[in-house]
Amino acid sequence: MAGLDGGILLWIQEYLRGPAFTPVFQWITSLGDHGMIWIVSAFLFLCIKRTRKAGIAMFLAMFLSLLVNNMFLKIIIARTRPYEVIEGLHILIAPPSDYSFPSGHTACAVAAAAAFWMTAPKDERIFLVLKAGLLILAVLIAFSRLYLGVHYPTDVAAGAVSGAAEAWISVRLIERYRQYRSGATG
Repeated sequence: MAGLDGGILLWIQEYLRGPAFTPVFQWITSLGDHGMIWIVSAFLFLCIKRTRKAGIAMFLAMFLSLLVNNMFLKIIIARTRPYEVIEGLHILIAPPSDYSFPSGHTACAVAAAAAFWMTAPKDERIFLVLKAGLLILAVLIAFSRLYLGVHYPTDVAAGAVSGAAEAWISVRLIERYRQYRSGATG
């Protein structure tokens, strides 16, 4: 699997990287640094009554992502970054200081976007546009990690799966809490 992972990264470096794209993907990945774009989005959704549940779900999903991915899996698995192992692979940003598996940027992005997707109102076109926009941003952030050479494809795939699971768990926890509250006050 490591050979395929490395081969994909070298292929991206050889055939997809270019001077016009590099600053774009550096900027896209910076949007995901420390989850800031997602934290700001969740806060804004939290402030709007119709999207409050989505904002709460996003915050909870991101918190689970931080715990599971950054504070547990990365430390336990301790996978070396690809640019440290793959001969000829050049990174295009400052070297990250943590381990590679899973991609925290991807996990956070997918957790937030999926939580919004599952909880935002379904009856207006604006919410469909927001859902699609957040999902596209999550995909772009995930791809940026490969483009910049800081994650293996399996890191990104694992981050996406983990983020989706954390979003699902967050939504279920919120639903259970609401059921509990309605039973306690009903």
